[in-house]
Amino acid sequence: MEGALTSLGAWDSAAALELGAALLKEPSYALSSLAYIVAAGFSRSAPVPYVVLVAGIGVGSVVQHGPDPSFADLAHDIPLAGILVFVAADAAAALTGNSRRWWWWAAPLAALVPTILIAPLAADLVQVGMAAIAIALMLARARTEPDARRRILLGIGLLAVGGSIGRLSEAGWPLHTPDAIIQGHDIWHLLSAAALVVLAPLVGRHRGSLRAEQLHGPSKAEEPRAASVTARRRSASNWATRSAPAS
Repeated sequence: MEGALTSLGAWDSAAALELGAALLKEPSYALSSLAYIVAAGFSRSAPVPYVVLVAGIGVGSVVQHGPDPSFADLAHDIPLAGILVFVAADAAAALTGNSRRWWWWAAPLAALVPTILIAPLAADLVQVGMAAIAIALMLARARTEPDARRRILLGIGLLAVGGSIGRLSEAGWPLHTPDAIIQGHDIWHLLSAAALVVLAPLVGRHRGSLRAEQLHGPSKAEEPRAASVTARRRSASNWATRSAPAS
C-alpha cells in the first residue's frame, strides 16, 4: 500500500511538472510580461485604446512565452504593433495641431494582420519600421514641445537601454547568461513597460486634442476624466466662495 501511494505521488509530481512545462515554456519571460499589465494600471490617464493596448502586450507576451499556441504570433504582435502606430499617430497629431483620428492607427494595424499570418519574419521587419517612425515622430515632438521633452527622452531612453540589454543577452552575444534568474529579455519587459508608463501622460495631451475638446467636447474615452476635473473645479470654487469673508 505504501509503495503504491509513493508511486502515485511520484506520478502526480511528474504530471504536474509536465503540465507546468506545457503552460509555461519560458517561465521567467512569462512572469516578467505581467509588468505590462501593471503598466496599464498606471497609465489610466491616457486614452482607453492606449491602456488596452498596453495591457494587451502583457497578455500576448504571456501567451507567447507561456503555452505558445498556434495563434501566439497574432496575440503577441497585434498589441505591440498597435501601441507603436497609436503613439506615432498621436505624435503626428501633436505635430500638426490636429486631433488624432482612429483610422490613423487602426488601418495600418489591420493591414499588418495578413502579414503576421503569412510571413511572420516580414511582419517583424514591418514592426521595426513602425518603431522607427514612432521614435522619429516622438523626437520631433520633443523638439517642438519643451514641456513634453523630458518625458519623451526618458521614455525613449528606457526603451533604448532595455532593447540593447535584450539584444546583447541573446544566444551568442556578450550578455547571454542562460542560468541567470533574471534574463536580459526580462529586463526588456520591465524597462519597456516603465517607458509606456512614462509616456502615458503625454498621449492625447496636445494642442490638437485640446482644440477638438473645445469644439466638440471630450471624446467618449475622455468623458470620465473630464467630468472628474470639472467636479474638482466646482468643489474648489464652492469652497473658495464659502471661505471668502462677507463684505
